[in-house]
Amino acid sequence: MRLFSFFKQELAIDLGTANTLIIQDGEVVVDQPSIVAIDRRTDETIAVGDRAMQMHGKTHDKIKTVRPLKDGVIADFKAAENMIQGMIKILGNKKRLFSHLKIVICIPSGITEVEKRAVFDSADHVDSNETYLIYEPMAAALGIGLDVEEPEGNMIIDIGGGTTEIAVIALSGIVCDQSIRIAGDEFTQDIVDFMKREHNILIGERTAEQIKINVGSALSELDNPPEDYPVNGRDLMTGVPKQILVSYKEIASALDKSISKVEDAILKALELTPPELASDIYKRGIFLTGGGALIRGLAKRISLKTKLNVHIAEDPLRAVVKGTSIALQNTDKFSFLMDRSSVNI
Repeated sequence: MRLFSFFKQELAIDLGTANTLIIQDGEVVVDQPSIVAIDRRTDETIAVGDRAMQMHGKTHDKIKTVRPLKDGVIADFKAAENMIQGMIKILGNKKRLFSHLKIVICIPSGITEVEKRAVFDSADHVDSNETYLIYEPMAAALGIGLDVEEPEGNMIIDIGGGTTEIAVIALSGIVCDQSIRIAGDEFTQDIVDFMKREHNILIGERTAEQIKINVGSALSELDNPPEDYPVNGRDLMTGVPKQILVSYKEIASALDKSISKVEDAILKALELTPPELASDIYKRGIFLTGGGALIRGLAKRISLKTKLNVHIAEDPLRAVVKGTSIALQNTDKFSFLMDRSSVNI
């Protein structure tokens, strides 16, 4: 038994639309963009993660870049499988005889049975011996230190790359939830469209992402506003590259419609919450995780809309993968984990 234990490998994976994070032995060992670069002639994967992201938007006709996940679920099965394999190889752990790979992967709460099967199949193709799934809001709750087994209600809002997950959790279960496919990617596209519409300038996805990071805002008035951000793009009138300055107020305007949809989903989840749990949420407030939690003024805007306190997680980007790691260490304890036998596949 000791021999098998020695070769046992356990991985907690946050397979995100924008980024993939992997924890091994309680430590984040992979934190890279969820993207692969593929040779069009041979269909072979030539790069994953950071290296593939460097190629994104700059490829020629022999190379293409693919983001295997869309709206939080696998859209390109083969690319996802190759990406997971590539990410695991980054760990530097070569497969050995008698190795036993155990994986816990987090998934959106609004995922379908077919989409669950795609996740399980991807894990099978990287030779996982044990595969478990955990819903993202539950993983986020664990990751920020909440006791999900207690009979107290907690509302978690996880704004990732592809989906915004809103859930009320109590007694190791999700009592009510809303999963909408409006999140970081939608915000990025909003910025691309805004720059085209208001400034007649065409920018790429990577540039829009940098705008979101540097001057992204949910409010048009901030206490500590960032400086205007220089943006390089192609002038749609002349076709010549040019640079303009963009303010946080403009980006607040660009993001307003999508953030309003997130607010509507939060209010819908609150409407569905049983009164006793609603009382708990009033006392404890709302917990905000995911990359979207870093948008300036978002917590304040949600607080103004709901009249509730909103707490941003200490490390919102890694809350989900940390919770997935906790679940990995306690697969026999948490009844909310799904293995292949609990899913109709």
